Amino acid sequence: MVLDKVNSPRDLKTLSEEELLTLAQELRSEIIRVCGQNGGHLASSLGAVELIVALHRVFDSPKDRLLFDVGHQAYAHKILTGRKDVFHTIRQEGGISGFTKVSESPHDAITAGHASTSLANALGMAIARDALREDYQIVSVIGDGALTGGMALAALNVIGEQRRKLLIILNDNEMSISENVGALNRYFKEFQIKKWVQDTQKWGRDVLEHISPRLFNLVDRAKEAAKLMLHQENPFYAWGVRYVGPVDGHDLKGLIHLFQELKELDGPTILHVVTQKGKGYSVAEADPIYWHGPPGFNPEKPEKVSKGYSWSAAFGDAVTELAYQEPRLFVITPAMREGSGLVRYSQTHPTRYLDTGICEDVAATAAAGMALRGLKPVLAIYSTFMQRAYDQIIHDIAIENLDVIFAVDRAGIVGGDGATHNGVFDIAYLRTIPNVQIAAPKDALELRAMLKKALERGGPVAIRYPRDNVEKAPEGAWPEIEWGRWEVLKEGSTAYILSFGKTLRYALEAAGENPEIGVINARFIKPLDREMLERLALEGYKLVTAEDHQRMGGFGSAVLEALSELGLKPDIRVLGLPDRFFDHGSIARMHKEAGIDAEAILKALAEMGVVSKPPALDSKR
Repeated sequence: MVLDKVNSPRDLKTLSEEELLTLAQELRSEIIRVCGQNGGHLASSLGAVELIVALHRVFDSPKDRLLFDVGHQAYAHKILTGRKDVFHTIRQEGGISGFTKVSESPHDAITAGHASTSLANALGMAIARDALREDYQIVSVIGDGALTGGMALAALNVIGEQRRKLLIILNDNEMSISENVGALNRYFKEFQIKKWVQDTQKWGRDVLEHISPRLFNLVDRAKEAAKLMLHQENPFYAWGVRYVGPVDGHDLKGLIHLFQELKELDGPTILHVVTQKGKGYSVAEADPIYWHGPPGFNPEKPEKVSKGYSWSAAFGDAVTELAYQEPRLFVITPAMREGSGLVRYSQTHPTRYLDTGICEDVAATAAAGMALRGLKPVLAIYSTFMQRAYDQIIHDIAIENLDVIFAVDRAGIVGGDGATHNGVFDIAYLRTIPNVQIAAPKDALELRAMLKKALERGGPVAIRYPRDNVEKAPEGAWPEIEWGRWEVLKEGSTAYILSFGKTLRYALEAAGENPEIGVINARFIKPLDREMLERLALEGYKLVTAEDHQRMGGFGSAVLEALSELGLKPDIRVLGLPDRFFDHGSIARMHKEAGIDAEAILKALAEMGVVSKPPALDSKR
């Protein structure tokens, strides 16, 4: 195998063009094999194979900095940069990350996981390179979906003004996870190749100016006029960025030739390459949405696997039904229709559905605009992505107490996607905002009750739920819920565990049949059920709080603050995630490591004397 000869990017320099073509196919086979074992970002990585091979053939990583926006298309890059022998561990506990990660390899120029960050990073690197008088290339690979992000467009504006040397590769496959939306996406679909007058060669300009400055000025003005005419449909020209393309992103030989030419140009250049997501694997080509990030599968007989009924699906079903009852309900998503369970909703209520693309800030402020004019917007957004709309939540929604519901998906530790995707900060950054309320349902039926009540009550409400499966609620069921009231799931004579969401199962497991230990579904995080909390403290119960969220600033912190305000000092233990980032791996293992599982709860109860002795603990604890 040609791949056996490649242990670093330097080895690509010695391969023939035919060997490079073979290498591309072998890389695809390896990506398919490992994704079959582990799951992972399959279709996006298959679509970028030739692009990555050509980059490493022409450029000199790690001296030259290769930036991959989001990073989920960079599997071939990982294999070619010394991680071939550990590639089978990708996204596994103790293995390599599914995204690029600076601390993992010197070849990973940035740590990525969220979209639209690479251009600002590239700009900063170009400024640092020039300030330090260093000499290396900077190449940013960004998808057409990520380019719609406001951060990417804002960075492009500064790049055009700064005019520093860097290469931007626009990887155009008409897809991010869902189909791309927006004016830029429409432009890419309709754009046809056009020739225009390139900059005159420096020697030609010098000669012409020396012979006749007047003639030089006349020709230069004519050239600029021609450019304006030929570029009038090209938005990058207005930004002051040289544009080349579109070109075939799977033409390996052509890409190598282009990169060799483009690396000699000064100033910023965009190379527009057209690729096919899932390239080389027929099922992924046919359905790039499912095969974007599938679970494990048999590469020889690939079949779609039911992932079970998820919380996302429960939300989608609930909001679809609720829209028939409330004509003002309007659902917004920032490019996560499939992930947020909104396919059915988008089909049944297409006139009350908005996908803003990868623009979380736009989604939040658009929700504010809708609420200001009488609609009832529901913003379906992952916890980790909602971080990108923090200012908009405060400035545009909370100050005026607007009727916006945040359906906060993937709350808590998420597993294989790791630190960039763990939704473990939302309670801390939301509960400090006046007017914002936070709730966490224990099941799909309670999710329905909270959605309906939130619509009736108004004001900004965040309803958070984990990346997990849940039992389906009966269609048409809309139970009543008393807002702000907790629920006693099991009575106790000595202690109570206060928990919600994913850690509620640990609380019930820890309590078991022990009559001394009670369990409370603390489903309202803001407002807290201060009446119940005060009663428990006054009656002398020992308390343990447990949450799949950062301990600092989370639910437990809120409970301690409330008890302090009430002047009460019960025996209490607060369990939550410690002050560090958690990498990818098994959710159960990370919960154990963090000390929020059933064993950790029992240990806390033992320290308070509720149970006789703590159970045997893992030696790594």
